[in-house]
Amino acid sequence: MKEKACFYSIVLGIAASGGILFGQAAPAINPSLIAHAAGIEAFLDSTIAGWRQKYSRPVSTPFPADNPYTPEREHLGKALFFDTRLSGSGSISCASCHNPGFAWADGLAKGVGMGSKQLGRRSPTILNTAWADLLMWDGRAESLEKQALGPITTDKEMGGSVAAVQLTVTTIPEYKALFESAYPGEPIDEKTVARAIATFERTVVSGQAPFDKWVAGDNAAIPNQAKLGFALFNGKAGCAKCHSSWNFTDGGFHDVGIDSSDLGRGAKVPIASLQYAFKTPTLRNIDRRAPYMHDGSEKTLADVVDMYDKGGQVHRPSLAPEIAPLHLSPGEKTDLIAFLKTLTSTDKPIEVPVFPR
Repeated sequence: MKEKACFYSIVLGIAASGGILFGQAAPAINPSLIAHAAGIEAFLDSTIAGWRQKYSRPVSTPFPADNPYTPEREHLGKALFFDTRLSGSGSISCASCHNPGFAWADGLAKGVGMGSKQLGRRSPTILNTAWADLLMWDGRAESLEKQALGPITTDKEMGGSVAAVQLTVTTIPEYKALFESAYPGEPIDEKTVARAIATFERTVVSGQAPFDKWVAGDNAAIPNQAKLGFALFNGKAGCAKCHSSWNFTDGGFHDVGIDSSDLGRGAKVPIASLQYAFKTPTLRNIDRRAPYMHDGSEKTLADVVDMYDKGGQVHRPSLAPEIAPLHLSPGEKTDLIAFLKTLTSTDKPIEVPVFPR
């Protein structure tokens, strides 16, 4: 009852301020209900049940019907993902920018491509992209299959070509055997290369975090400070308006007020509201993915919270309506960051594969 009472005080605070509870409008509180412990219990039970359903992890990973999962496809895709021989220089792989040691990003403000030259945007994580509809910061890839070859064949990134990749894998005997096992009877071409890499990427899923254990009913899994931060996340701070669901992303594109000339989604879609808009990233394992934003302009989570607290860096017509000064206190900022850290899972180490010869 002590734990419920603590959480109930948070719920009341959100509802009383007209805030958002678990991403939805807070329910009206009946004064007579508050007066009775039994009523409080009933209110909490119904509220927490809805919240748990909203934030519960999915039970399985989705794979497309035309590229279903098999262990052979995962094994092949993993080898291709880590193999530097697919690049024009023979020194860069997909894992160079999507390193498991950096929560599948690279720890840099902006990615580095051919000739050690800096790219225009930060390398996004591939965590939980199995659930993504549009890929890359500007959403230009409609699936992992369509995204996979993009960096490999882009001059500034891996500097390869479809013809060179095909030649590489078809002249390595062990690769030929892996392709036949993964895609029997199908040619070794850009399609099967992309499908294999996409299959492996779909297996890159963040594990169970302390927050998930709390959602499942372990009230001691996260500290009370983080619970207060979760209330702020869904209420006063308004984070859940964009960082929603178990994966903490709405999959959408928003201009959050970053001072940059990069038009993001707006360069692909000529709609006023999408100018300077970038894909909402997942917040899973977020404290291991510094720096932040599409251009790496915010070095720490505290910097990100300060930026949102100010209502963004710049104001322009395309600024998302959710972005406005929050007026968070120092303590509230600390609580919010404490919650974000509960989204980090301790995942099994990834072993670099032995490359086919």
